[in-house]
Amino acid sequence: MNLHVRYEGDDDPDKCTARKLARFDLAQLHRSASATPYGIVLNPHAEQALSPADRAETDRLVALDCSWETAEQALFEMPGVHRALPFLVAANPVSYGKPFRLNTVEAFAAALTILGEREHAERILSKFTWGETFLELNAEPLRRYADCEDSTEVVAVQQEYLDAGAEQSATDS
Repeated sequence: MNLHVRYEGDDDPDKCTARKLARFDLAQLHRSASATPYGIVLNPHAEQALSPADRAETDRLVALDCSWETAEQALFEMPGVHRALPFLVAANPVSYGKPFRLNTVEAFAAALTILGEREHAERILSKFTWGETFLELNAEPLRRYADCEDSTEVVAVQQEYLDAGAEQSATDS
């Protein structure tokens, strides 16, 4: 699976996982939507969840690399099949433990794992000291999402995690 990044360049360059992937020739950066190739676009605003059924769509994954503060829906207007990643927790130092706040390499690794390319996910995460932690923190949900047939099943599994989190919050209060 080829990895492509629509690169905004509005994050700290020293912490930018997309730039690091590009330095190791693990992803290609693109400075405009028109230069970004067609692929499965990892889009938190998408109406459908990524699932193993999406493997047949294309051999390209596309992520938008921008600050979470500027990640509005209009930035995701790129050609491709738009899919949202299901519930996962960040392991990176900036957003550790925060659900749905993955950085670019975590998003790619999650998508690759769900699409059945676990070794590729491990390879890109190996460039980061906390990379293995992402797979450890999310081991069960990633395994379950990868075992799903389609988006509907992924959403059902995700709902179990969201419901469990809500129950935990209620008992903590």
